[in-house]
Amino acid sequence: MRLFRIYKKLYKFFGPQRWWPRMLRGEEGIFEICVGAILTQNTNWNNVVLVLRNMHEAELTCPERVAQVRAAKLQACVRASGYYRQKAKKLKIFSKYICDNYSGKTSCLLKGGLVGKREELLGLWGLGPETADSILLYAGVKPIFVIDAYTKRLCQNLGVELVDYDDYRLYFESNLPKSVKLYKEYHALIVAWGKLLTKDKDKALLLIK
Repeated sequence: MRLFRIYKKLYKFFGPQRWWPRMLRGEEGIFEICVGAILTQNTNWNNVVLVLRNMHEAELTCPERVAQVRAAKLQACVRASGYYRQKAKKLKIFSKYICDNYSGKTSCLLKGGLVGKREELLGLWGLGPETADSILLYAGVKPIFVIDAYTKRLCQNLGVELVDYDDYRLYFESNLPKSVKLYKEYHALIVAWGKLLTKDKDKALLLIK
């Protein structure tokens, strides 16, 4: 109940965050969420939005086009997100996998049981737990809690010290109602809290007391 009480305080303070923001709908929208989850590692969301706009202008809005585009062109599109060569490679591998195994349909990749789909995503080069879980939660609409650096800082300030990523994930999942909507909103609110922590530490800590 402690985590849920904190959630309610954060929600009251910050309001609904409405994640995951996207520009496209339908099949392209699902793919866009996955692309955003890959790009957002080690950068801020404003840079991701810039990259997504670049990709839209280049008509790289589906797995087939990303899989086929020249590496140099894709790198130029994603440069603003940092680590652009690595991220372009991740997008290529991810897109080719969807094309080779799911006829280019990202929605088909995400159909099925949570555990199996998570293992499948983690088996792809460059996809770590945070990225895979973001894809599963926001694009796959599956009940899995995403852990990031802000979440660990929240736990640290609550006196909760765990060992690895999955320990933190299971801590949240076992202490909250199982709800995709709740998990989405809570993760987004923790990010908002983390940003506040860097600007006004006292106010941020007061919110989680």
